[in-house]
Amino acid sequence: MPEPGSAADVVRTWDARADHYLRLFRDELDGKPYDREALHAFAGRVAEGGRVYDAGCGPCGHVTEMLAAQGLDVLGIDLSPRCVTLAGQEKPGCRFAVMDQRDLAGKRLDGLVSYYSLHDQPKRHLAATLASWAAALRPGGQLLIVVKEGTGDHVIDDPLGNDLRVYWAEFTEYELRAAAGSAAFRVDDCTVREAYEDEIPTRRVYLSATRRRPRA
Repeated sequence: MPEPGSAADVVRTWDARADHYLRLFRDELDGKPYDREALHAFAGRVAEGGRVYDAGCGPCGHVTEMLAAQGLDVLGIDLSPRCVTLAGQEKPGCRFAVMDQRDLAGKRLDGLVSYYSLHDQPKRHLAATLASWAAALRPGGQLLIVVKEGTGDHVIDDPLGNDLRVYWAEFTEYELRAAAGSAAFRVDDCTVREAYEDEIPTRRVYLSATRRRPRA
């Protein structure tokens, strides 16, 4: 078995549950007006034609599709080949690729969205992941992170309801703000919303940030 929370573990768990996740969440954004507004606002900050990665796009491809509909040049990336295959089938008009969100230095992006993509790795990797994103974004580039709020950081029974054991990390607003600030980002906004009735009963944290320009 791969080390819990490692890249190989992410591939193992998501290849195994991608089809189940797609059945559950194919249309999830239809019932999440707050999330749609957050994604629309992010697209507006990037501006039309901006080059963006949807990091940890999963099997649905819905975030990639929504951003592309706002005129962005979007690539959905995921470590799981099964997720990438399903996303391409679901959203044939969008682009997807197998890629590690923790190894993006030098991509020269205008924006990056992490929509629940941080939960699969130990919290000790948060600083390194955000440093990778900072290295991928041009100065002035935009970042949107969405996570479930909490302090959990361990292997648990899969919340999606199967027999898998998966790594599960949650984050506080303070942790996200501190990590982003240490990784060359200026935090522009950080808000928290309560869970919708049909969601896991955990609050959600939304952090928007801008890649700082190097000091002269």
